[in-house]
Amino acid sequence: MPNNPLVTVICLCYNQEAYVIESLNSVINQSYPFIELIIVDDFSTDNSKKTIIKWLEKNPEILFITNESNLGITKSFNKAFEFAKGKYIIDLAADDVLLDNCVASQINAFSTSSFKNLGVVYGNAELISETGSFDSFYFPVNAQKKVIQKRITGDIYENVLSDFYSMCSVSAMIKKSVLDHLGGYDESLAYEDLDFWVRASRMYEFDFIDEPIMQKRIVTHSLAANFYKKNDSRAKKIDYSTYLILKKGINLNRSKKEDLAIQKRIHNEIMHCLKNRNYGLVWRNLELRIILALRKKFKNYNIK
Repeated sequence: MPNNPLVTVICLCYNQEAYVIESLNSVINQSYPFIELIIVDDFSTDNSKKTIIKWLEKNPEILFITNESNLGITKSFNKAFEFAKGKYIIDLAADDVLLDNCVASQINAFSTSSFKNLGVVYGNAELISETGSFDSFYFPVNAQKKVIQKRITGDIYENVLSDFYSMCSVSAMIKKSVLDHLGGYDESLAYEDLDFWVRASRMYEFDFIDEPIMQKRIVTHSLAANFYKKNDSRAKKIDYSTYLILKKGINLNRSKKEDLAIQKRIHNEIMHCLKNRNYGLVWRNLELRIILALRKKFKNYNIK
């Protein structure tokens, strides 16, 4: 690995006026100095844009992209990614915070990892409240802040399919070449992470840093908060995106074990859609279960 590779942090902001300055400062105050920061405001309706412009008076060299309409996470990220020059990429929400040694730890992990096809490095995260007070850890830890349950590393594809908490998306650093190869985020989806981790883990290895490297803020109006709303238009878009991701995942599978792993996720999605009263997607996900049943009976997994 070349010494001191450039890291691009893409900070996406939508109505995060109260938190964006802390997030941006956490990037420019990293112990690792070779960082390119790109900021995107996704047509915020609060004072986020004005707040960022004011902050940029002391940081005029930083690229700031202002969307003229609300594009959403996937399109906004891809728009910024076109300008990225770093060898590694961090996708940072404007209400989350990088701990001081976050980037240095990730670069070190890429440099020292034993995995030859390494595409993604991630770590643990502190969960904090809207006011910044500590809540818990994304992965439970012991007194030494080491994870209690060892994380699966290397080929984590099967684990990504079956386990909602297979990795901590917000703490990830991704090789730019991986994003280039996979064409960035799928812009047809309402959210980015599950689809990207499924596609990335099919082709690349993942490694884990056993320490908290960033802070993820728990906010009332986040995208994740919409996952469990009944008869909500945004929740329905999220659920439909999950259905599309699982449908794509089936086509990526190469073994019965992988089909069983995604079957578990589909079952959970069926129950989730029932709770959300999204009955149309209940039937669509049941169709995926039928496809898996037919594959189990007729598919020759030795044929690529």
